[in-house]
Amino acid sequence: MTEQLTPSAVTDEAPPAQQAADVPGVPKPRRKALRAVARWAAAVIVCGGIGTGTAFGVASMERTDVPGLTTRSDGRWDYPALSLPALPAGSPRPYNDGNRGEIHHADPRELLLPLPAGATQDKELDGGWVTPERFAEVYEKDKRREVRLALADYAVRHVAARGWTMPDGTSSRVYLLRFNSVGIAERFKDHVLVVGADSGVPLAGSPTLELDPDWASSGLVENTMAYLFAEEKPYDGEQTRLGYVQAGDTVALLTHSRKGGAPGVPFHQSVILQNQLLG
Repeated sequence: MTEQLTPSAVTDEAPPAQQAADVPGVPKPRRKALRAVARWAAAVIVCGGIGTGTAFGVASMERTDVPGLTTRSDGRWDYPALSLPALPAGSPRPYNDGNRGEIHHADPRELLLPLPAGATQDKELDGGWVTPERFAEVYEKDKRREVRLALADYAVRHVAARGWTMPDGTSSRVYLLRFNSVGIAERFKDHVLVVGADSGVPLAGSPTLELDPDWASSGLVENTMAYLFAEEKPYDGEQTRLGYVQAGDTVALLTHSRKGGAPGVPFHQSVILQNQLLG
């Protein structure tokens, strides 16, 4: 996912130390110093290789563009360091060559966003499996049966979920729905949830959601999609933010809600981090 950084191209020109050593009257550098330089150069190369292999695209982004790397004064939550789970032997990542269905072979529960610092875990949505019926409760009552039947028709394989509440009262929910291929996941998003220019199937409580005007879609993994919506003022006490992410065979739903207004910065951060875990 990250561009591998490579050392500068090696030229046929002799290095400065060698050139100096060949010039009469110029003292040769001490071998001990040369060995020290070589050790430091090797350490830099090794550390650079490790960093580029695990940084979720950090190497190609400005520091201020990477969620979690700036100070908390901008409102971002303090998530733990994220890492991709190990895969079964011989299983490719969803966007590797040969994985035409863009299948996630990792356990979906291990791809859920972890709890940020200070969060209180929801007792029902604890990072484990939930039933399609439980997922359908996200939506308005008269739409739940339709969603349940569609999940059966589209043969959803797994639904994993996590929920939490932050000290400021923000309630967060994340659901991951895994299907049999990228094509099935996309059809479910387009034809059942009807997500696109608008938020599609109404959420429970029927908040009126519009496209999030502050969403810049930066930081997303290539070949994935994200759709963000926000309840505009005046809202009835509690504001809701809704996001959908489609990454290969998986559709993610994220919501943040809070009385008086759900801040946009941590919501955008959560969407980007969940997207990167799925990419």
